Amino acid sequence: EFAAGGLRGRVRLLFQPAEEDEGGQPMSGAPMMLRDGAPDGVDAVIALHVDSMQPFGKVTMRDGWDSAAADQFKAWITGSGGHGAYPHEATDPLWMLGPVLQALHGIVARRVDPQQPAVLTVGQVHAGTASNVIPPEVFLHGTLRSYDEDVRNLLAEQVEHALSIVRPLGGDYRLEISRGYPAGKNSAVVSGWLARTATDMLGADALDPTPPGMGAEDFAYMTDRVPGAMFHLGAAVGDMSRAHHTPVFDIDERCLPVGAAILAETARRFLNGEVALK
Repeated sequence: EFAAGGLRGRVRLLFQPAEEDEGGQPMSGAPMMLRDGAPDGVDAVIALHVDSMQPFGKVTMRDGWDSAAADQFKAWITGSGGHGAYPHEATDPLWMLGPVLQALHGIVARRVDPQQPAVLTVGQVHAGTASNVIPPEVFLHGTLRSYDEDVRNLLAEQVEHALSIVRPLGGDYRLEISRGYPAGKNSAVVSGWLARTATDMLGADALDPTPPGMGAEDFAYMTDRVPGAMFHLGAAVGDMSRAHHTPVFDIDERCLPVGAAILAETARRFLNGEVALK
């Protein structure tokens, strides 16, 4: 079809490194590619993500939000520390940790509009080296997830307020918040292209209506710059739960040519004018 002149335009294949790592750089793969001009001049961008929990033959295609913004916070609660036998002579950051955790976990419940998705999770707490020593510092490390940019900013602001509780208790704190991937939003038009291609190839019952979760994906940087969409390709092996980011992760590799075909056919339809951005 291309040789016969039926297709007009170009298809640019983007092979992205470091989707969930910085690869030695101060950013993940998508912003590196944006920095280097990889998507410059393209009309639309499409992508897939395998889903090891979704049956083979199913496709999840969302119109709108597809992934959450992911930020991190690191905090240090500090006190004087001291001897465990003489707590009255010390300021104890482990004691201060209790009200801080209560305040942190109250942010989503009492500070965020309940109609706006948000997550705050504390994944690490480290302190102390001995049973009879009050440590001078407690370290916390957590993640903040959201879709709405105002909610994203509110979460960061409220983490600061939660930590400030330690000051009336005789302690202090340091806080670092690192903004990570933005929230990913699929173009309604481009997601429609992919959905039609998938149903034409796999049947109307192939589309799965599962709503988005609070996972993050750096393809969001691409759709922030260019109209685009990502679909999730069913890849479950079926013998057991093989979730992403686990030691038993695996996929049914029969899905790979299916995913490639959906991408290729969607691009073909755009090049021959069967679908358009307007």
